[in-house]
Amino acid sequence: MDFIGDLVSAPLICLGWLIVGAIAGALARTIMRTGDEPLISDIILGIAGAFVGGIVAGILGLDPTEDTSGLGEVIINLIVATIGAMILIGIWRAIRR
Repeated sequence: MDFIGDLVSAPLICLGWLIVGAIAGALARTIMRTGDEPLISDIILGIAGAFVGGIVAGILGLDPTEDTSGLGEVIINLIVATIGAMILIGIWRAIRR
């Protein structure tokens, strides 16, 4: 394992999580027709949505990134995160009522 390569790639991976989280959160808010929120809220929603979406995919026995890499994996992760974020918005709406 290349220690220097891991140190260099770690911040970029975290930056990727933030970007995918922001996009997924914004997409979920648009699809679910919720109010506009600050960027940090979209990032948190998207990252939490990725977690929830991953759990749901695991329960269903799906491994969407099994045969993909690169941009394909990013797009699949974006879709899973968006679906998870939509689930979280739906749960939040149900709790508030």
